Amino acid sequence: MKVIIAPDGFGGTLSAGDAAAAIAAGWRRERPDDAIVKIPLSDGGEGLLDVVVRDGDRWMASEVAGPLGRPVEAAWLLRDGHTAIIESARACGLALVPEERRNPLRTTTYGVGQLLGAAHAAGATRILVGLGGSATVDGGAGALTGLGFRITVEDGSGLKVGAEDLHRVAAADRGWCPDLDGIDVRLLSDVTTTLDRSAQVFGPQKGATPEMVDELAHALMRWADVAERDLADGTRHRDTPGAGAAGGLGFALTCGLGAQYEPGAERIAALAGFDAALVDADVVITGEGRLDETSGAGKVIGTVREHCRTAGLPLLGVVGQLGEGGPTLDDIEEAAPDGPGAEPVHEVSAAAQRLAGRR
Repeated sequence: MKVIIAPDGFGGTLSAGDAAAAIAAGWRRERPDDAIVKIPLSDGGEGLLDVVVRDGDRWMASEVAGPLGRPVEAAWLLRDGHTAIIESARACGLALVPEERRNPLRTTTYGVGQLLGAAHAAGATRILVGLGGSATVDGGAGALTGLGFRITVEDGSGLKVGAEDLHRVAAADRGWCPDLDGIDVRLLSDVTTTLDRSAQVFGPQKGATPEMVDELAHALMRWADVAERDLADGTRHRDTPGAGAAGGLGFALTCGLGAQYEPGAERIAALAGFDAALVDADVVITGEGRLDETSGAGKVIGTVREHCRTAGLPLLGVVGQLGEGGPTLDDIEEAAPDGPGAEPVHEVSAAAQRLAGRR
């Protein structure tokens, strides 16, 4: 039997690749003769590059400003000399900020703009940007600044990075931004949140208090007024589903670069060759940290389920926990119903072995 293993990451506990390896190990213990193909997936957040890298891609590295402004070395991919793939979490990810220092008034997407500039300088004419896993709610103003845009307050001085002074923004122009005309920028994300809801939806998980959430929400609307007026010829981008992704990074890149959104999990499945692997498969196993009502449309599990339905294949799942309202699978095993323990690899592997024992 040919088994395709295609999980997402397990919520900061296991990467998608580690989860796929753990599921494969458990399955093999019970069914050693099965042929196993591992295709870890992502919806555009943390782990994107490891999921989509293929033979011939060039690993690139750029020193950029991290979410707290300190230098970090962020990897990205260059494919066929003209397509760059950027994982924004490598520059502004929540995982880069110690829990006690998480404060979205201070964190910045500046490094994402620097990565975009590096990709352009390397000759990329098409740039795929994974949105997700960020520590930021700066509306993407930092990313545009990092790319060379000039964003100012009332007295003409430059806007400080981070969101703390975003409410003071008065004007924006292309400043020293390189000529990006003809560059096709695609934003990969499962998020459909609009900009006006970004602070409320994402702020708390990034360290925002209720007072900060109100401050950020007000600042984002001020920034929207300026960015749409000065960078987008008055076009209203704030209401576009996905504008609130990565704390508004999606909004800024649509206003400043004319970027277009693509469903993250669907696009990444295509990049990873998922459909081709299904041609002679017998069963598919997916997984994530928690299966609930958010796991459906646009997420990895929902995307895998639709592809399996089209191919007429059974879909099994290994998940950390089972919540309410998640997509229905043909069989499922819960790895850590009380939350991940000290050995999450062992928990996921053991769950996969139990699942295999029922086949």
